Amino acid sequence: MGSGKVTVVALLLCLAVGVIAEDPYLYFNWSVTYGTVSPLGVPQQGILINGQFPGPRINCTSNNNIVVNVFNNLDEPFLFTWNGVQHRKNSWQDGTPGTMCPIMPGQNFTYRFQVKDQIGSYYYFPTTALHRAAGGYGPINVHSRALIPVPFDINPADEYNVFVGDWYNKGHKTLKKVLDGGHTVGRPDGIIINGKSAKVGEAKEPLFTMEAGKTYRYRFCNLGMRSSVNVRFQGHPMKLVELEGSHTVQNIYDSLDLHVGQCLSVLVTADQEPKDYYLVVSSRFLKQELSSVAIIRYANGKGPASPELPASPPDNTEGIAWSMNQFRSFRWNLTASAARPNPQGSYHYGQINITRTIKIVNSMGQVNGKLRYGLNGISHSDTETPLKLVEYFGAADKTFKYDLMADEAPADPSKLTVAPNVKNATYRNFVEIIFENHEKSIRTYHLDGYSFFAVAVEPGKWSPEKRKNYNLVDATSRNNIQVYPNSWAAIMLTFDNAGMWNLRSEMWEKTYLGEQLYFSVLSPGRSLRDEYNLPDNHPLCGVVKGMPLPAPYKA
Repeated sequence: MGSGKVTVVALLLCLAVGVIAEDPYLYFNWSVTYGTVSPLGVPQQGILINGQFPGPRINCTSNNNIVVNVFNNLDEPFLFTWNGVQHRKNSWQDGTPGTMCPIMPGQNFTYRFQVKDQIGSYYYFPTTALHRAAGGYGPINVHSRALIPVPFDINPADEYNVFVGDWYNKGHKTLKKVLDGGHTVGRPDGIIINGKSAKVGEAKEPLFTMEAGKTYRYRFCNLGMRSSVNVRFQGHPMKLVELEGSHTVQNIYDSLDLHVGQCLSVLVTADQEPKDYYLVVSSRFLKQELSSVAIIRYANGKGPASPELPASPPDNTEGIAWSMNQFRSFRWNLTASAARPNPQGSYHYGQINITRTIKIVNSMGQVNGKLRYGLNGISHSDTETPLKLVEYFGAADKTFKYDLMADEAPADPSKLTVAPNVKNATYRNFVEIIFENHEKSIRTYHLDGYSFFAVAVEPGKWSPEKRKNYNLVDATSRNNIQVYPNSWAAIMLTFDNAGMWNLRSEMWEKTYLGEQLYFSVLSPGRSLRDEYNLPDNHPLCGVVKGMPLPAPYKA
């Protein structure tokens, strides 16, 4: 064979290998157990993963395949969700009670999913009962692929995950009994940083160590139950570089509000006198401020941290205006590459016609003498059989009714109906969702399976003419949005990810008592191009157990 023919054959073989090659796989084995934790000095039952609280980090790269074998060694059913991971075509792995049968005590289940075309800071946490109040959460860091540039001025020397939020000294089972009894869990007892709490002057080991002259990436997530927080470093400004999977315009902040369920990344440069400094986390919009500190140490530094802490932002009506203005300062970096080489700003969301407006008003009320929360008058209740399963098996009519919740709130949304809350969404429609909060406490909402454009947050009530105030150019693409007291927020997205997807309050008390719904996004083609089939290892329960499998989707 001539050398030219050999070259052609070799090239064809290389192309063939390139076609069939899969993205890398990362494997994890996790044992979920109870263990004694004392974040605020009071021993209680926590939930550990491989003996850790917070749990182990999933450190991966865009398009990696993640395989997590979870052994449930608790005495209760258990599920993980992967907050912010979009699970393209694969709501089977989303880990909510509406999509999966729980992992029963003494059993295991293997999650398999891909972080397809994503980068950023995410996390996992338990969606069953009040397990989130006991821990069971940890970070998911998704890095850009090697050939795609990251828009940082400097390559960070290291990156640190910081989980902050409020904490209750009552155990998760006690909190669940309080809610089941029709009462609120009330005010939290303190603020924790990576499972610990400290006061100024206490002798504590450093949370992290920095070397003078180097820059570090801090990934913050608020995994509390109800409280927004403010984070700030003593003597060190923060450069915001990423917000829930989007590279941002790199503004400098002395402090940042972080609402429940939200994540962001900042760069911090160790350019001060080498000694100890405090990281300060304090609650926002509570009647009595709660706070905690952690020590950030310079390697070979000398001297304790100063007891004079950087001031927190105002915490009244003026504080809400301050926080709103900070939200408006968050901008999408239009020139940065996303998970793919194309610029983030190549998707011109502001030029797409809106096909549907859904206006959602949250409320609270009493049902049979017990506290419930709802959206547009519907307080969601989980079903014995996951919603996705009964829909897939063609048995939805045995379990729930679609569209009990209207696209507009009723005259009195506090009159609540307790039922499974499932809304139909037309595949690939571009929609606008308005959240209107008439109450005195802040809300945050998360949508599984998607990122959306957070185009506006304003005081008062929404009306169509408010659209002129939308940011239709460089609003950040994210998965979580805050709604301030007596205010509204607007988001836009395309329902282009087939599946059953949970929209929920990130305040877990409110989620548990009904402030959530599911969007059913069905592809009319029933094609593998749009959605994966039921996985072979997916457990069956409830009314579908023993039913014949439906005909599978085809390519």
